Amino acid sequence: MRVLGLDYGEARVGVAITDELKITAQGLETIQRNNSDKIVLKRIDEILSEYQVDTIVVGLPLTLKGTKSERTIKTEEFIHKLKCKYNTLKIETVDERLTTVQAHSTMNMLGVKNTKKRGIVDTIAAVYILEVYINKK
Repeated sequence: MRVLGLDYGEARVGVAITDELKITAQGLETIQRNNSDKIVLKRIDEILSEYQVDTIVVGLPLTLKGTKSERTIKTEEFIHKLKCKYNTLKIETVDERLTTVQAHSTMNMLGVKNTKKRGIVDTIAAVYILEVYINKK
């Protein structure tokens, strides 16, 4: 079984997945939300039909002070949808503070062009979210 990691954002959702032993995390894709969680949930359905997943981990975007923001509340609403739709899976959250900053730093180190960053930053952030989860286990 694998763990699916999500970096839920306003415009895009980064997706990452572990290997079957839950040791490593790999970026899978970035889903364009187009202001609709239905698009995201449909794509998650497709991913779940392709991979054996028992846990979905979503990054919770707390403020630097560790408090909730408007983005946190929207993410919690999405998490509620996940829990209702995928009630046989474990749905967990991890603190995702600074994962997007880490993703941008990684892309800068690798020399990724600015035009390509938008399409992959969320996927890289999802990988970091999964790594936090794996390391906690």
